[in-house]
Amino acid sequence: MLSKFLDPKNDFAFRRIFGSERNKDILIHFLNDMITFKESSPIVDVTFLKTNQDPEIASQKTSIVDILCKDTKGNQYIVEMQVAKEKGFTKRAQYYAAKAYVGQAAIGGEYHNLKEIIFLAISDFIMFPNKDSFKSDHVILDRNSHENDLKDFSFTFLELPKFNQTIDELDNITSKWMYFLKHADDTSESQSAQIIGGDPIIERAYQELNRFSWNEEELRTYDQTEKYEGSYLASMAQKFDEGMEKGKAEGKAEGEQIGIEKEKIEIAKTMLQKSMDAQTIAEITGLLIEEIESLKTT
Repeated sequence: MLSKFLDPKNDFAFRRIFGSERNKDILIHFLNDMITFKESSPIVDVTFLKTNQDPEIASQKTSIVDILCKDTKGNQYIVEMQVAKEKGFTKRAQYYAAKAYVGQAAIGGEYHNLKEIIFLAISDFIMFPNKDSFKSDHVILDRNSHENDLKDFSFTFLELPKFNQTIDELDNITSKWMYFLKHADDTSESQSAQIIGGDPIIERAYQELNRFSWNEEELRTYDQTEKYEGSYLASMAQKFDEGMEKGKAEGKAEGEQIGIEKEKIEIAKTMLQKSMDAQTIAEITGLLIEEIESLKTT
């Protein structure tokens, strides 16, 4: 039976719900529900920023995040949906946060004016196997006193596989959001009504996933993204492994890198043939957008 609701973990659907101007109140609601704020100071409004984090020098790679915005105080929020298990994802989270922090310095050059960077990631895989909770908050603490003197970075991770509550067990807004993110695409209309209760924002989030309100072009893009996140991602992982093994067998460090780069290019070409956009391809393969654009003419 065709489900009424689409999958919010799909990159296109996720950005539609949380990364569009018309739905920024949903994003604000979600961030306020998931993040522990200092001095109980929740977000009132946000301004969306471009998700391409430009490199400091041309030879470095451009970083691409799902959602980047700032609140009325200037604090910036990075929101990432990570479906595939990725080696070094926690490193990437810190890199993105650092890029956003450094990016502020170019504006005024006065360090005391730098604002907080809050990173929120939803992962569809277990990131911290030694932690039982599906939600973990990370800040910089003094090793001895555990005081939070360096306040400008915080990371919140939501691990969907660790969330196992049923609909009848949803007892707060955090659990409702977790159920929505993990199970929306196999939730019936009657079940969604039970989950929503009297919350108009959760209701709007479900409405945004109603496939019958999407036009043909939007559904096509959703399906393309779904295929990419499934078969293409699995294929890419396999090819990367093969490239690494080939390089090791040749006993050359440069062989490993060459093999990987060739596979990146072949994967990017396949994605272009499937009408995937350059920004999404760059995020997955690590190629520069300029390199991907040049492949269109080869």
